[in-house]
Parts: sequence; C-alpha cells; structure tokens
Amino acid sequence: MVFRREHPDVPPLELPIHDAVLGEAHTYGDTEALVDGLTGATLTYAQLNAAHRRIAAGLAESGLRKGDVLALHSPNTVLFPAVFHGATRAGVAVTTVHPLCTPEEFAKQLRDSGASWIVTVSPLLDVARTAAELAGGVREILVCDEADGHRGVLELAASTAPEPHVDIDPAEDVAALPYSSGTTGVPKGVMLTHRNIATNLAQLYPSMPIGAGERVLAVLPFFHVYGLTALLNAPLRHGATVVVLPRFDLDAFLAAIEKHRITVLYVAPPIVLALAEHPKVAEYDLSSVRLVLSAAAPLDAELAAACARPPRPARGDPGVRHDAALARHPPRTARRAAAAARHRRQADRRDRDAHRLPRRAGPGPRARRARRDPHPGPAGHEGLPRPPGGHRRHDRRGRLLGLPPQAPAPGPAPGPRHGAVPRGPARPFGCRAVVAGRAHAAAAANVTAPRPCRGT
Repeated sequence: MVFRREHPDVPPLELPIHDAVLGEAHTYGDTEALVDGLTGATLTYAQLNAAHRRIAAGLAESGLRKGDVLALHSPNTVLFPAVFHGATRAGVAVTTVHPLCTPEEFAKQLRDSGASWIVTVSPLLDVARTAAELAGGVREILVCDEADGHRGVLELAASTAPEPHVDIDPAEDVAALPYSSGTTGVPKGVMLTHRNIATNLAQLYPSMPIGAGERVLAVLPFFHVYGLTALLNAPLRHGATVVVLPRFDLDAFLAAIEKHRITVLYVAPPIVLALAEHPKVAEYDLSSVRLVLSAAAPLDAELAAACARPPRPARGDPGVRHDAALARHPPRTARRAAAAARHRRQADRRDRDAHRLPRRAGPGPRARRARRDPHPGPAGHEGLPRPPGGHRRHDRRGRLLGLPPQAPAPGPAPGPRHGAVPRGPARPFGCRAVVAGRAHAAAAANVTAPRPCRGT
C-alpha cells in the first residue's frame, strides 16, 4: 500500500542549483542578500549575482572542468554562497568540509571525494595544507580572505575570462557532496544532484514560506545540509536577507537578532533551550522574531511551548514589550515545564513496570530467587499453594491458570506522548515554534535517491 501526504506532490525542479537559487537575483538588485553579523559587511543581490559568475569564470580559467570536485573548507561567511554557486556554475561538484575537522579527517574526505581543489580561510590554512599533503592530488589551495602564497577568491572574482556555459543534466550531475557525521560509522559522502537540492527547496516553501523583507539569522553551519538548504539557499531563492554568524555565541546571537531585526530563526534544540531558560535573553529586544524552527534533533514539546510562550514583564522595567514572544522569558516557567514532562515520563515507566510480563531470570539476586521459586507468579500470588508436582501453571500472559482474570495494576494514567506538539489555539503574540524531529531531507527522496559516494 502506498501512503501519500495530504498536500499535493511537488514536481521535480529541473534546474541547476545556481539557477534555482540565484536565477532571479538580478530582480532584487540592491537588496541586501548577505550581512556579516559581526563586522556588518554586506553583499547585495546584484553583487552576489555578479560575484558568483566571475568566480565561475575564474575557476574555469584556472583549469577546473565539469566532473572535478572542489572542497569548501570554511565557516559561515558572506562569500560561502558565491564560492559554492560559482563552482556549480562551472560544472564542479562541491564537497563541504567541517571547519573544525582534523588534518587526517580532512585528508580522508579529500581522498574519498576525489577533490583536487580546496577553498578555505587563512585561520584554517595550516589544516588544509597538511590535509592536502596527506591526501595527495590537490592542485591548488585558495582562500576566501588573504594569505601569502595563495590566491584569493576575490582574485577569481576579478577575472576577465568569459563566463563558462556548461551543459548540466540536473537529474544526473552531482552538485554537492556533503558528508555524514559518522554517528553509526565512518563519515560517508552523499552525492546530491542539482535536481535533488533544487526540488528540496520547492518542497520546503509551502511549509516555510520566506520572501523579500524577511531577515534570517544563519548560525548553523553551511557545511551541513540543514544550514546549506534552509539557512542559505532557501532564503536567497526568494529575496530574503541572510545575516551570517561564523559560530554560536549566545551574546553575539542575541545582539544580532536585536541589531538586524531578525524575523526567522532556524535553530537546533540546544539553542531553543537557551532562548527559553537563559537569563541573558531578558537583556535583548527579540520582538522582531515571528518564527523559530527547530530541527536536526528531537525537541521536547514543553520546551518548544516554553520558548514560544509570551513573556512576563521584568521587574522595574515598565517598557517591556508584550509582543516579544521570545524576549525576557523567565527561566522558572521552562524549568517547571521540563519538570512536569520528567514526572510524566516517570509515571509512564511506573505504569509500564506494573503491567510488565514476567521475564526469564538472569544472573544476580533475581536468579537466586528464581532458583528458590522457579515459576514465580504475578504480584500478589506468592502465597498461593503450589499444585502437585511443585510448579504453578501459567498462561502465556503470566496469569495463574484456574484463577479469575486479574485487573490491571493501579497506576497513573500515561501522560502525553513524548515529543507530541500540544494542540490548541494559535499563540497570540505572532511567534510560533515549529518542532521538526529531523531536519528536512537532504534531497527529495521521491525524486532521485542519493547515490553512494565513490569509495564508500
């Protein structure tokens, strides 16, 4: 039987990823596309559109051809999308690399993906050099900023070579080679085609509509498919502004929300916990935020509700705005919600223990008791006389034969299912917390399944 969702199917988007994301960039002109949340440096849509095309020309002039792989080894920067889409426009696949990986881990990914070019930043240059020596086959290392002896991305952007026009098959040609985190084994590469990523953007839009005028804070890493798709490509596809932070620091995170009037946050559960409980949240005006979406890991429903609950006025602060759905939220409420959820889980365990069937005895005190009483009956039957032969007889559910059915053991009613989103009226302050047990799929599973990476 085939199960289908209630929403209509999304047709495959047969476009190269750079056209799917930046194909309409010229229409947004001088609108801010990317803003450095620390330095304030900006890149408009017109500049981003021109830069990624010039970078594509520079890469082609340097000798990169369709089928080559470029390793992008960088934290979040305003140049990250220019390099990524410049490489894909040149027909090159991009393997994104964790900026904190070791030289050995980096070298393994270089060998596994077949990358022959590296783009990094000067603080990570030593790691990239060592990895290139270990892996072998790397033709050149470029930097996004400046470093002696290495060409910079801005030099590529100054190229006067003609823009390459590469024949790309969106359904077959690989655009990105992200690597898994290695939770259940060694990291593995996933070959995502242009159609995979482009169609995934089309799938996201109905549930996460973002358009011109929205301001998204990008603190989750772009090397991860969650950050690459939801925080970078999806907003840029629809003319939103992406404010970039290289890492998560609570003070910098909150200051960026206040300064840049962020409207949408894509986060992971630890950040939701900080927003719900940390006292520093009360020091910043977060009233511009209308949506917080948590993904990449399970999120407790009570914690999500605590994060989205309207704030209480701070003592001695008559100017507190009550329409700020995340600002100045007292930590006590979140702790009470977490404690209530913990008590319900404990009650559920007690209830399950009361109804648990007898299990085969193992080593330890239970085994010693079992040797004295090889067939212990359910609770409350220990004093009953044994039948002839020295053994009590039980049915398959552990009940003594010949006795009336036993009522279920008393216990508290089970609480709500862990992780369930509480239903009720819409939250009155305009901000909603969205729970996603996992980040959106790396690519459209019903379009083209990701193929295993070479060498894995």
